Amino acid sequence: MCHKMARRKIIPYNPKLKELARKLRNNATKAEIVLWKSLSGKQCMGYDFHRQKPLGEFIVDFFCYELMLAIEVDGVSHNQEEVIIKDHQKERFLNSVGITVLRFQDSEIYPDNRDALAEIERYIHSHQNKETHP
Repeated sequence: MCHKMARRKIIPYNPKLKELARKLRNNATKAEIVLWKSLSGKQCMGYDFHRQKPLGEFIVDFFCYELMLAIEVDGVSHNQEEVIIKDHQKERFLNSVGITVLRFQDSEIYPDNRDALAEIERYIHSHQNKETHP
């Protein structure tokens, strides 16, 4: 009996973003570093997260394929009108390809990311419940 494995959805991205993503990884904010320490190495409930991941014409701060979850960490620049517009465009694109976006302010993560992690874990629990009880 042959069991068909579910194929992971391929999300195309602009290859020109790879270098920028690498620069962003090397110049992470304090909040991104704090959150990454909790997400890296499958520390968050066994899920594999990537940081500064190109998706479409955008780069998301953190991404988990299994969960189809993007996590964005917004600093003060995200209060500027042009950045708000770009964030909305990014979120619309991500939602259109089936990705949920959780957005946090820097202050919600640095120096203590307990509340942000609790929200991420709540999302994961609800995602797991949907898979086991569709």
